[in-house]
Amino acid sequence: MTGTSGSIPGRAAQRREEPPQPPASAWALHVIAAGVIVGFLYWARIVFITATFAVIIALILEPFVRLLGRLRVPRGIATFAVCLVALLVLYFAALTAWNQVSSIASDVPTLRKNLTSLIERVSGRIQHIEDGVSEILSAARKSAIPAVLPGATPAPALKKNRKAPPAPAPQNPPPGFIPEVRIHEDNPISGVIYARLGTLYQYAIMASFVPLLVYFMLSWRDHIYRSFLRFFDGSARLTAARSVEGIAGMARAFVVGNFLIGVILAALSCIFFALIRLPYPFLVGVLSGFLSLVPYAGIVLALLPPLLAALATGAPSTVLVFSLLFGVALHLLAMNVLYPTIVGARVHLNPLIVTFSLMFWVFLWDAPGLVLAIPITAGLKAVCDNVPALRKYGRFLGD
Repeated sequence: MTGTSGSIPGRAAQRREEPPQPPASAWALHVIAAGVIVGFLYWARIVFITATFAVIIALILEPFVRLLGRLRVPRGIATFAVCLVALLVLYFAALTAWNQVSSIASDVPTLRKNLTSLIERVSGRIQHIEDGVSEILSAARKSAIPAVLPGATPAPALKKNRKAPPAPAPQNPPPGFIPEVRIHEDNPISGVIYARLGTLYQYAIMASFVPLLVYFMLSWRDHIYRSFLRFFDGSARLTAARSVEGIAGMARAFVVGNFLIGVILAALSCIFFALIRLPYPFLVGVLSGFLSLVPYAGIVLALLPPLLAALATGAPSTVLVFSLLFGVALHLLAMNVLYPTIVGARVHLNPLIVTFSLMFWVFLWDAPGLVLAIPITAGLKAVCDNVPALRKYGRFLGD
């Protein structure tokens, strides 16, 4: 009796220590809320993509505005000056790229000719391989099947001079005959092209709001920050402040780190392409360097600019081979050395979560989701790391 009665309080204490399990209805509400959020993100994706790009650009320009503020420059004037300089930099970069593209336009016939000859050579080799395989298969089939089965009489030989049956005479349509008019349905490819053009038109309109959003985000930054913190009380306000600072720091580290890596890769590519005398080394080097930063597809996209430049001008095969090898080596250097050193020290995401986030955001937002997937996921991890109730999710997302 003593042992039994002594074990009852222990079991009661164990029951009291177990945390209460949430009811099934709570989980159902969470799933419904998640579905509503995902649907809203998909329905208004153009607005969210525009706002996300504006936030990222504002986070990049914020240190420059803060630097001018330390020099006693009013925040509105400092914001205007920084935005104006950024627009001028983009304008001159676009002007330089346009001049390069205009000079490339004269080489379009050569590019078409070289691509046609390359496709013909590749098609000829593939056809040669197919012919060889078909000859081997036909020879093996003839050796496996006898010409005349045992006990069967051979078929009589066909006459060589057998005349073909006469063609039927054309029949005139009866009087009053009305030919049938067939209405061709729309080409599905043209429908897809028109839909894509409409989407690009919407993106172009929304992109015009980005400079205004960036300006107001920077000039009204202090007011927005203080007003946002007033939604919280007590310790929750401190948690919200830490979360906002964590998101800003991680997004800034990711974007600025990727920009620095892109500049390094672009500079190295321009120097190398100029040394091997690849045509248009500046434009090709910049495109190859920054395209190499695209997750997973970067190694393929980085090889397209030097490949097209070499084919457009009929560069020697050695120049093409060296350009492709350098592009692969530079991408491996960026992903294995530069990226972990510059970006990986601040953005701690495990590869599995990165892959799933890329799949999810590409499904929702198409190509822009491929660029914004990692910053958004890193921002969510920053929130989870600063909210005590969500730290277990932050550890799950981390490396």
